Amino acid sequence: MHTLAYKHSNAHDDSIWACDWGELRTTKPIDRGDFDKGDESDEEVQELSSDCIVTGSIDETVKIWNYDKATNLNLDKTLSEHTLGVISVALNSDASIIASSALDSTLMLWNTTTGEKIKTFSIGPVELWTIAFSPDDNYIISGSHSGKINLFGVETGKQEQTFDTRGKFTLSIAYSPDGKYIACGALDGIINVFDVLSGKLTHTLEGHAMPIRSLCFSSDSKYLLTGADDGQMKIYAVHHAEVLGTVSGHGSWVLSVDFSPDCKSFVSGSADNTVKVWDVANRSCLNTLKEHKDKVWCVKYNSTGDKMVSVSDDASINIYSSL
Repeated sequence: MHTLAYKHSNAHDDSIWACDWGELRTTKPIDRGDFDKGDESDEEVQELSSDCIVTGSIDETVKIWNYDKATNLNLDKTLSEHTLGVISVALNSDASIIASSALDSTLMLWNTTTGEKIKTFSIGPVELWTIAFSPDDNYIISGSHSGKINLFGVETGKQEQTFDTRGKFTLSIAYSPDGKYIACGALDGIINVFDVLSGKLTHTLEGHAMPIRSLCFSSDSKYLLTGADDGQMKIYAVHHAEVLGTVSGHGSWVLSVDFSPDCKSFVSGSADNTVKVWDVANRSCLNTLKEHKDKVWCVKYNSTGDKMVSVSDDASINIYSSL
């Protein structure tokens, strides 16, 4: 069971459409006073880690938040270089870099610690949508209105590869944790799975009749979870391209889904204003959270799976904790 641990109302000036949660690790010197300074090259450092939540809003900003139990959610930085609404944000594996995409057709990279913009990708007049880092953090993938999946080099800032779905507007995208597959969901309800190494389409998955708003791989890369405008969620076996189960229970579109790190549960956010937690094994709803007043656009687990974050059209950020 999960309960609301913290609510931050009016976190942005408009709808919040995107969020991500990472663990940011930093180091600082250990101060031993004047008596034990010795050689500075031998200076000891202390490793620190903090929960970092990133949000993207239609108000054109990306915000970086620090979260801890004692002080709850604190705004660290506001990043304001997009000129239209931010629709997707992603943190790399160590949360040191943020990627953001917006309706202004720009993809930007940011330094999480300093808030400085690292790079703007020159993509041209294409409409970006969901973005994701590769597991090794060397690439960023993005869907587009043309249906093509573009792979960009983080260091080069250039388009390195294209995967052609030959289909409709790509709304959702995911990179498998083992780095072997890219999955994308389209406006027409079709899911395509590509082999990254060969660049070839390996599976076309059907089952949804309406737009695929969100999809994600399990941590072991064996399963793919999807959420769509038909109000359903489906779990697919990646290698065999078969539906293992269909889950329904939301009263409207499913806008976001996320597997827990242990793959035993998953969370969903919906246009019915609710967040639901589900048991993977028996496909049953464990928890319905009714803390938002409008559409829930994005839900994410933290790295340990004991907390979740959700963002909404109501401009609030909710943190949930497991009992």
